Amino acid sequence: MAVLEGLKPEKVFQYFEAICQIPHGSGNTKELSDWLAAFAQERGLECHQDELNDIIIIKEASAGYEAADPVIIQGHMDMVCDKVADCEKDMASEGLDVAIDGDNIYAVGTTLGGDDGIAVAFMLAILDDDSLQHPRVECVFTVDEETGLYGAEAIDVAPLKGTRFLNLDSEDEGIATVGCAGGVTGIAHLPVSRESYDGKAFTVELSGFLGGHSGTEIIKGQENAIRVLGRLMFELQDKAAARIVAIDGGVADNVIPVSAKATFISPDGEKVKAICDEYRGIFEHEFKVDPGFTMTLSETTAEAVPFDAVSGQKAIAYLIGSPNGIEKMTVGIDGLPQTSLSLGVLRTQESEVVYTFCIRSAVDSECEMLARRLQCQIEALGGTLDREGPYPGWEYNPVSPLRDLVCEVYKDQTGKDMVVEAIHAGLECGFFAGKMPGLDCVSIGPDVRDVHTPNETLSISSARRTWELVVEVLARMKP
Repeated sequence: MAVLEGLKPEKVFQYFEAICQIPHGSGNTKELSDWLAAFAQERGLECHQDELNDIIIIKEASAGYEAADPVIIQGHMDMVCDKVADCEKDMASEGLDVAIDGDNIYAVGTTLGGDDGIAVAFMLAILDDDSLQHPRVECVFTVDEETGLYGAEAIDVAPLKGTRFLNLDSEDEGIATVGCAGGVTGIAHLPVSRESYDGKAFTVELSGFLGGHSGTEIIKGQENAIRVLGRLMFELQDKAAARIVAIDGGVADNVIPVSAKATFISPDGEKVKAICDEYRGIFEHEFKVDPGFTMTLSETTAEAVPFDAVSGQKAIAYLIGSPNGIEKMTVGIDGLPQTSLSLGVLRTQESEVVYTFCIRSAVDSECEMLARRLQCQIEALGGTLDREGPYPGWEYNPVSPLRDLVCEVYKDQTGKDMVVEAIHAGLECGFFAGKMPGLDCVSIGPDVRDVHTPNETLSISSARRTWELVVEVLARMKP
């Protein structure tokens, strides 16, 4: 028996659970894309699949809606894959262990992928239900949103005729998102040299940080596990003559890291233990937003020769000296960051350390300035900075019939006014609006909490209400 069987709307949760059984992390979407193409073929629906695995599935208008303008419904099929430390699941080849706790769906030990699997489930349920009333529906399933919106950037919009664009990648019920920040991924490469060094090898690991989406949740003030580890390693290098073997952390550039670890060699094991004990107390005192923080120190066997002293100093100098966090708040909109960046991934390779930053801003010139700051600092240390996946912001449009319709239906169904806002995170709407001038865009979605972390949950009741909102919005598009 399926775990979600009996939940309503039945088709939505049936498809959501089916999606969860197909691995679909960013960069690993071929199987799900082919499954979607087969879904369309079985139902005789028009389907377009590109080389990146983006999918467009089109369902013609229901009776009486033939003259209505088509509507585009869009979400992304990839998810962030992360898991708790003791979870042995291979998320590249195994499905998720879906479970229910009260009103919430979660995955045991891993991320759930409600961001944005629920959008995929909504679209499949619409395409598979001939009782619904709607204009021509053009469902767009993009890939690799979580790593840079690459699918939306590359997709050919020629098959699309819609003038209205309903994105289902928001994570708060009752909020209509009508604008977002643009951004770019900055990847800094720092060359390192290695040399033999006598001493004991240790591994220190920091974990249990709050984490979360680096756009929507950076406002909470949580710590970045990689940056905290850099702070500790500075002390270990300075006071215990530590030499780094490897320093790593994070899972994706747009996720605030929840854990990081370093392997190093020191000639003074007692000093190492004393420093770690001291800073465990300091961090526990400081980290009010991250009460689950833990530090573990263990002796180990080094699998490589450590960095030389200068390389280690440079690696940590860039780690703790580069900008990170909110740079500027938006004037006139309380609580909305205007410009920020987050160090999301740190990886040590044989001859270099690689730092991956997610840079965001509603102002293109400020985004550029942050990238240049990262570039100036890494070049001063002898490294280089690459930029990948630049994506445009989505500018607020004061005239939006689709926004007005969504707000009207929400008010009729709930008796409440829908909140209309712009966000600091990136959405794919910017790419589609740029490719299709005049496109009327709105983003909505059900409550999905703690996205990009193993604590992620999807509200069952919120998904049901959001489904009812989407269905009624489509029904009211009759000409």
